[in-house]
Amino acid sequence: MSASTVTVTVPATTANIGPGFDCLGAALTLYNQFQFTSRDAADTAVRITVTGEEAPRVKTNANSLVYRAFVKLYQQLGQTPPPVEIAIQLGVPLSRGLGSSATAIVGGLVGANQLAGEPLGLSELMQLAIPLEGHPDNVVPALLGGCRLAAQATDQNWEICEIPWHSNLIPVVAIPNFEVSTKQARAVLPTQVSRTDAIFNLAHLGLLLRGLETGNQSWLEAGMQDKLHQPYRQTLIRGYEAVRDAALSAGGYGMAISGAGPTLLALSNSQQAEAVASAMTEAWQAHRVTAQVLTLSVDTQGATPAKV
Repeated sequence: MSASTVTVTVPATTANIGPGFDCLGAALTLYNQFQFTSRDAADTAVRITVTGEEAPRVKTNANSLVYRAFVKLYQQLGQTPPPVEIAIQLGVPLSRGLGSSATAIVGGLVGANQLAGEPLGLSELMQLAIPLEGHPDNVVPALLGGCRLAAQATDQNWEICEIPWHSNLIPVVAIPNFEVSTKQARAVLPTQVSRTDAIFNLAHLGLLLRGLETGNQSWLEAGMQDKLHQPYRQTLIRGYEAVRDAALSAGGYGMAISGAGPTLLALSNSQQAEAVASAMTEAWQAHRVTAQVLTLSVDTQGATPAKV
């Protein structure tokens, strides 16, 4: 028997990690929560309420991303979606490069799947989520948890590889009080790259994956470097170089743009993480940018539904 109310907790994500552009992401211990309650009869197809600091910015009509994902699942089943009430509790900052849109997509799909009696498995949900987002590096770890590498197979389905994350490796995220739109971040990228830059990223991605698994500082410092997107996108982020230099000087293993930015991700060990966070905060303050800097962990659960 299907549930009439389900709550789905979905983690934030950091994507495009270093040279892992559009293919490597990790779930973080920062969350949005979506509660879905089906109704037998209603005057409207959907009613959405939102709480949280940025609640007024979230759409509350049928164009809401979470509801579009909700409807997508029922379309996949060949069914009419039931009238539904959706209550959203925001904990992931919007338009900051922490996967807020991915949480909505994953929340909508998982919530609908639960209300429908769980007809689809995680793999099927993932294959629906990726086209809705446009790329896999946010929605896959949001759904599955952990750090994940995604690649398309020959049949156009996605193969997902879990990347071990060393227990003493701490993600530090610095979230500034300004935004960079994904459209703007895509627009600054070149349409072609040199063979030299492509080889650089291939080599450094391999090094980064081994660094994440082992915690090897030298491998991480080198492996976080990128030539496909960060050299272009950093021009959109005021104070980028100062924050990077501060993070490294304080003991950070490397820094990257989280998603499309402007949030910056530094990697550190547990002993230096607070010092790295403080250094990043102060560096941005020197550029008149207020930032929320958080020392987090990698979420290993992914989207977690709870039936009521």
